[in-house]
Amino acid sequence: MAQVRISHLTFYYDGSFDSIFEDVSFSIDTNWKLGFIGRNGKGKTTFLNLLLGKYAYQGSIETSARFDYFPYKITERRMELPVADFMEELKEGCEAWRVICELEKLGEGTEILYRPYQTLSPGEQTKILLAVLFSGENDFLLIDEPTNHLDQEAREMVKRYLASKKGFLLVSHDRDLLDACTDHCLVLNRGSIEVQNGSFSSWWENKQRKDRFAVAENEKHQKEIQKLKQAAARASQWADRNERSKIGFSPIKEHDRCINTRSFIGAKTKKMQSRVKQMEQRISREIEEKEGLLQDIETPVDLKLVQLTHHKNVFANIREYSLRYADAECPVFKDVTFTINKGDRIALSGKNGCGKSTLIKMILQKADFASTGGTISEEGVCETAPGLVISYVGQDASGLKGDITAFCKQYNLNQSLLCTILRQLDFEREQLFKNMETYSEGQKKKVLLAASLLTPAHLYIWDEPLNYIDVFSRMQIEKLLVEYQPTMLFVEHDARFCEKVATKVILLSREDTLQ
Repeated sequence: MAQVRISHLTFYYDGSFDSIFEDVSFSIDTNWKLGFIGRNGKGKTTFLNLLLGKYAYQGSIETSARFDYFPYKITERRMELPVADFMEELKEGCEAWRVICELEKLGEGTEILYRPYQTLSPGEQTKILLAVLFSGENDFLLIDEPTNHLDQEAREMVKRYLASKKGFLLVSHDRDLLDACTDHCLVLNRGSIEVQNGSFSSWWENKQRKDRFAVAENEKHQKEIQKLKQAAARASQWADRNERSKIGFSPIKEHDRCINTRSFIGAKTKKMQSRVKQMEQRISREIEEKEGLLQDIETPVDLKLVQLTHHKNVFANIREYSLRYADAECPVFKDVTFTINKGDRIALSGKNGCGKSTLIKMILQKADFASTGGTISEEGVCETAPGLVISYVGQDASGLKGDITAFCKQYNLNQSLLCTILRQLDFEREQLFKNMETYSEGQKKKVLLAASLLTPAHLYIWDEPLNYIDVFSRMQIEKLLVEYQPTMLFVEHDARFCEKVATKVILLSREDTLQ
């Protein structure tokens, strides 16, 4: 057991006016199962890189622990090799027998260790790299979003595996994963960093309670400040009026006043002015106590959606539908039957490789939205309503380049409205003027989601829209979809999102399809 002590940490990227961390101090224990929570672009991956010594910084990071990082970098050369041939390059001193023991705990056989890495499914790739990661001893492991692009079954296996481990820092936006695997939280708030005992749900419950208290305290201070300002203004007016009455008076109207009264009036004015100063000091104290109360408040803005109305009630009809790639022995899937009716929010579920994205691409092609780009033979019926307008979000956001202005021109979007939605999704104003190549993966995905929300459509098709998206934005999007109830077809492995949003689940498999 060791501690990692961070003292007065300050870091910013060259050429940037914004500090990622500024005078930050806290400590964590390397025996913890630590969940790392924060909005996109707040510096989670940057902090991991600071622990690994990749960047120069101000302040100090003190520890006797040795760090290791997931995911490992897989080069083109390594893609063609089995992991057994290069695992010692990934982790110094890595032994095959230890990796095999970890693979058994992950429900995988030894054979995937000796297959070329590029032939492994995303789930198998994740599991074998986790097995290498945990094959050492006494390392503090930095795990960065291990479940992205994994199907539900693979996620469950990774969740059970990590729940049995300790001594790691886990970056994830999957609430189920965080609740199952962590016993402490490291949170990047809006204006501070906190370390708390407990899972994500316990932290979120405490945060909501603290936010409500902070809002109530802020309202109380605001009212007190307003009352003090009004009282100070009245006292100041009285003092000024009293001071002006020292010189000059009417002997007829003020027959009881003489020249010696001036000193009395001056003393009275001085007393009033002293009261005004006391009130101003109290106002300053109230303002000082109020400062910082709302710095960490999470108040997600409600998003809006503009839908088009279609004259037909059935948007897509898929009946006994099968797809097969050219020269493939088995179909991608077969005998799929379901309809997309107005108001449906259908979740496509199934293992990686069962054809969810392929089915989406075929529906897009039928609606003249896009081409599949490959030779696919089909059987059965897949048809869409005439004139159907689709708003689509794909899995991959890595191709985003240039700035927001160029992006809006390319896709004919209203730049002002797009920036408004991005601000509602917690984009900093300065981010809107940067090139999108500098964005985090979560920020890139938000650009695609904002463009989709901005595009009026009959049907919204989203393929794994929440990869890399932070927890708070996920809850914003959940609320939007439940409130506006758009017609949707989507693929998403976040169990809580699906529970709240989906009205129907279609399970795909190579053998058969269940509804």
